[in-house]
Amino acid sequence: MTADDMTDEQKRRDQLLAAPDAVESDADPRIDVTRRDGVTRIDIRDDAAVRPGGPDLDDEIDSR
Repeated sequence: MTADDMTDEQKRRDQLLAAPDAVESDADPRIDVTRRDGVTRIDIRDDAAVRPGGPDLDDEIDSR
């Protein structure tokens, strides 16, 4: 299968698992994308192993 025959999801998975010590969970989804009425919403999944901002970011948001 060539890169032209692969879906975007297959390309993403292939790229994430190409690292020498990569494991299957490295390719797990980390975001949910919703498109409605011309608006695109991107949410970080609650079960994402890697989240932006570090561990203190959630505490800052909760205190607002």
